Amino acid sequence: MYPFHRVFCSLPIGAANTLAAAALVTAGLVACSPKTDTAPAADATPAFVPPPASTGPALQPTDLYHLESVTSVAISPDGKRVAYSVGHHDSPQRTTPSLMVVELPSGQPAPVGPAKSSGSAPHWSPDGKSLAYEGSADGQSGLWVAQSDGSGATFIAPMDGTNFPVPGSGNRISWSPDGKQIAFVSSTPGPETAAAEGDPHVFTRYLYKPDAAEGVHPFQDNKRLHVFIADVASKQVHQLTSGDRYEHSIAWAPSGDKILFESNMEEHPDENFNYDILTAGVSDGAIHQLTHQVGPKYGAVWSPDGSKIAYAHTTRPITSMETTAEDDHLYIMNADGSNAHLVTGQADLRYGVPQWSADGSQLYFTLQDHGQVRLEREPAAGGAPEVVVGGDGSLGYSGWSLAKTGAVAYAYSTPTSPPQLYVTTGTGAPQQLTHLDQDILGGKQIAPVERLEVKTKDGLTVEAFLTRPANVGSSPAAHSVPLVVNAHGGPHGEQGPEFNSTNQIYAGHGFATLMVNYRGSTGYGQAFEDKILNDQDGGEMRDVLDAVDAALAKYSWLDPNRLGVEGTSYGGQVADFLPTMTTRFKASIPTAGVSNLVTETYVSYYHDYLPSEYKGNFNSPERKDILWNHSAVRFANKVTTPMLIIHGANDNDVPWVQAEEYYIALKQAGDQTELVLYPNEGHGIRGTGHQVDKLTRSMQWYDKYFVPAPTDEHKKTSVGN
Repeated sequence: MYPFHRVFCSLPIGAANTLAAAALVTAGLVACSPKTDTAPAADATPAFVPPPASTGPALQPTDLYHLESVTSVAISPDGKRVAYSVGHHDSPQRTTPSLMVVELPSGQPAPVGPAKSSGSAPHWSPDGKSLAYEGSADGQSGLWVAQSDGSGATFIAPMDGTNFPVPGSGNRISWSPDGKQIAFVSSTPGPETAAAEGDPHVFTRYLYKPDAAEGVHPFQDNKRLHVFIADVASKQVHQLTSGDRYEHSIAWAPSGDKILFESNMEEHPDENFNYDILTAGVSDGAIHQLTHQVGPKYGAVWSPDGSKIAYAHTTRPITSMETTAEDDHLYIMNADGSNAHLVTGQADLRYGVPQWSADGSQLYFTLQDHGQVRLEREPAAGGAPEVVVGGDGSLGYSGWSLAKTGAVAYAYSTPTSPPQLYVTTGTGAPQQLTHLDQDILGGKQIAPVERLEVKTKDGLTVEAFLTRPANVGSSPAAHSVPLVVNAHGGPHGEQGPEFNSTNQIYAGHGFATLMVNYRGSTGYGQAFEDKILNDQDGGEMRDVLDAVDAALAKYSWLDPNRLGVEGTSYGGQVADFLPTMTTRFKASIPTAGVSNLVTETYVSYYHDYLPSEYKGNFNSPERKDILWNHSAVRFANKVTTPMLIIHGANDNDVPWVQAEEYYIALKQAGDQTELVLYPNEGHGIRGTGHQVDKLTRSMQWYDKYFVPAPTDEHKKTSVGN
């Protein structure tokens, strides 16, 4: 679950392409837009002081409090300044973003906004003299505008969101071409609010639960997202759109007379996920729907002259709002919606949302490929693509920005570093502008990540990545190192050679970790992704086992008698199901995993995910039997592996009943199992304090059951006694 769940969060490197967003949040590398909560009162509980960073060579769980990462990035139109958010993990709660601006080429960063403020989602004015952003300071949360150097921040208007699932939503802020007004997305109460929040709660909507990341309230707030316009000078605000739909992903037209947005215009939008592209007239609010094709559209952007619109698009008739097996590809249409066509020359890979070059001749986009995410460009008229940012690492989907000069600022994660800020002008080597974690990671042993190609028993080629503990030396003793499979979510996500704090902490503890891009993963072509359809808890599980065998064969120092498996979301489903197939794993730690595909169809906040994976609804007993036969809980009596089941207590993506069912089934079977529920957590463990606790518990669980096999000498002694 949740690998490509596009949300308002400023996702870090790999959040849409590695462990799945939920698993990366569990690893402590996601910063979301600031909440609307006001600052605590002066007499509130004293501020939390994180423990000091560890001084030894190995990364420790408590070091998470000191790690930082670059998230959202925006380069000024003239390429002379870059605004970027930094995710801080120095409290037990969720990540707090701060906003910085750096002038090039000096590279001296300055904070944006008042002291003790948060900020994210920066957007430069067309002339580059002002910076709009989402921020929170002095009890005011919403739209702020600062000068280009970060000074003089002024609060413009409140911005409120919703906990209703709005996957794939893009920009919430867009400047008018003359820089005098700002369009923004905010919410208003919906007609169901009073009944749903009353006593008793009365629900009338098909989707009545909050989105995956929420984790606080049990039900969705029924607020609707609409487009508003603020005058920068007077701070006067008026609402442009209204009604019972959710308008989002806005872009002001170069002509200044209309605003582009996306919304689900289906007759029953709660039950059918399909975004279309529309415009709203700035002067009269008149709505014009530009697209009517099957399949959701994402990230629509105007060409510089306003004559065309580029966007990402999937076209299958059943698309889940949670995750989809279908790759996005790039489309272009005329400004009136006519002549919509696929841009030619595209690879059989998953594309991110596009941006136009200043002259309108090129489209820039991210691309998933074999565990990595790179930035490319190709002619808008079609033609061969060109790599702009590549290498041994991954670029973030929301963490890149293009200047009119052609310079690109971006967040990039390597195997040895969380996302840092870089700038490339297209000539010479990229310039690294931040070294956020140098004081924490500089003295640590950072484990290398090695690529492993696996031939499965049915002839498929699968890729895996092994993180080798740095402290085992070049020639470790045979069978001396435990191996933990760290499975990614999705299932339509991917893992690769970027920094993974969980794997690095395990490496410091003496464990090797194996990440497997099993069938269904993105970055290997559409046919590879589709191989999991109609067969969850099937071929992909065998891929993981084949990858374990390949790793054991290649690295003799791995111990086949000390194998573990874990993962979050679909990775949790992997850790749920594998112990029903084999007794090889000595410990399993599923987080937010689905154990019962039948009940998941009905209790999750979305109800279209499994129908999209199994090509149809499950209204007959025969169809339900398909799901039941692919559910771990059905085979709980076969499990002998000790299971530490972890879940967010308010998870609405994979509700914690999935953990409860499996826990009780395993208990009834007499298995060694524990259930850990984290309060105020949704899908994936986001609070740094909870992440630290989870990592500590996990290592203790593995240590308890990773008992080394007795040596031959010990066996003789034992027999003799």
